[in-house]
Amino acid sequence: MIYLDHAATTPLDPEVREAMGEVEGVFGNPNSVHRAGQAARRVLEEARERVAHLLGADPREVVFTASGSEADALALLGVALARGRGHVVSTEVEHSALLGALRLLEGLGFAVTRLKPDRHGLVYPEQVAEALRPDTFLVSVMAANNELGTLYPVGEIAQVARAHGALFHTDAVQAIGQIPFRMDEVGADLVSLSAHKFYGPKGIGALLVRRGVELFPLVPGKGEGGRRGGTQSPVLAHGMAVALEKALRLLPEEAPRLLALRGRLEAGLLAVEGVELNGHPERRLPKLVNVTVKGADGEALLLALDLLGVAVSSGSACSAGSLEPSHVLLAIGRTREEAKASLRFSLGRFTTEAEVDRAVAVFREAVARARG
Repeated sequence: MIYLDHAATTPLDPEVREAMGEVEGVFGNPNSVHRAGQAARRVLEEARERVAHLLGADPREVVFTASGSEADALALLGVALARGRGHVVSTEVEHSALLGALRLLEGLGFAVTRLKPDRHGLVYPEQVAEALRPDTFLVSVMAANNELGTLYPVGEIAQVARAHGALFHTDAVQAIGQIPFRMDEVGADLVSLSAHKFYGPKGIGALLVRRGVELFPLVPGKGEGGRRGGTQSPVLAHGMAVALEKALRLLPEEAPRLLALRGRLEAGLLAVEGVELNGHPERRLPKLVNVTVKGADGEALLLALDLLGVAVSSGSACSAGSLEPSHVLLAIGRTREEAKASLRFSLGRFTTEAEVDRAVAVFREAVARARG
């Protein structure tokens, strides 16, 4: 199988697996005071320090979660519930987890503005500035779109929010480990990330929370400084830190390699009649290509590719199995039929030129079958 769905998840890096094996015998509860607990605490806190250092944060600003989705929910709901009332600005093209948190906030009486993107999926600082109200306390705009790969001017948007006195959150789940990103350089107050997007283990993410930001815990308890209850996993935290270190170490060579592969893949896909690109043509993650195949049945196309040995996605993995078309593609102007006939190809660390060429050949065959 040729795996081209790295935006959904990445395989666990063998080095990360080995590193996790070295500490899996540390079984104590890191919140216990005995020696077994303190041994676990040392592993957990070392991982916290490493993650913080790599992302331009203080170790006390790292809150470990079970996923990027939980980190998104904790950012929005945690800040809002601590605040009590007011207005939030976000976009129509956020991850489904964040959109769900926005709906919940509306149900609790908060006002929410969702900014509409342009045809490439971009939103701009000027849009954010225009949407701000006197009671706006939070702006949330993703760093990189999970379906299109479009990159957002989060540093500029953070400045707009700060000038207004509002907090800025960014869902950086797709960005961290793929492009240069540091919390201090962006100027964000809250940042979501997830280990399995950069060849780390599933089951752990984090929310970076700038010191001084009040956060209401969604899971009550004393863990993570009272911001997230529950017993932490030192093994998963260690795996996350090791994976992040390797991803950032390889980034200077891996990003241009993926960019070249993306160009090769994109040229092959767009050479097929009736295939159009979604997302920004240049301001995009190096690994991701999203296309609409005019005149094709999307489900038939996906199944044909799978049968021919190529794994891709019809959109966000979190909406897989849904009969509804992608909310992101609808937001950028695609019709329901076009949105259902769209595919996301996402390259990874172990993808080769030969696999890309084979995927293009398989795509041609799959399109012919789907249109037939």
